[in-house]
Amino acid sequence: MSLEKINPAELAAPIGFSHAVKASGGTTIYLAGQTALNKDNVIEGKGIVEQFEKVMTNLLKALSEAGGSPENLVKLNIFAVDPVDYRANSKEIGKIWQRLIGKNYPAMTLVGVTKLWDSDALLEIEGVAVI
Repeated sequence: MSLEKINPAELAAPIGFSHAVKASGGTTIYLAGQTALNKDNVIEGKGIVEQFEKVMTNLLKALSEAGGSPENLVKLNIFAVDPVDYRANSKEIGKIWQRLIGKNYPAMTLVGVTKLWDSDALLEIEGVAVI
């Protein structure tokens, strides 16, 4: 399996994401949307930064159980109830990203939503990986 990050010079330089990822060979893993829900069905973290860390920990746990690792991520969709808050905290979120995932930047989309399944959830992230 190989992954090729594609970032055309004609597009704005990506910061923290890739414009496209081409996957060749391998097995595709579809990761369901994860929130900051813990095993007791309680959302952890009051702010976007704390919830982001738990969301990514949950997503990476599901990926690991499926046989993958962070470098296998090719696409993430982030659903945030307050995209402005997400962007305002992007430096802190970026530090968590670096610690948990490193320098792998899959194709990503951030979508603002009015609410999520759990009313205490501030964001939900779903993904695709190829191993």
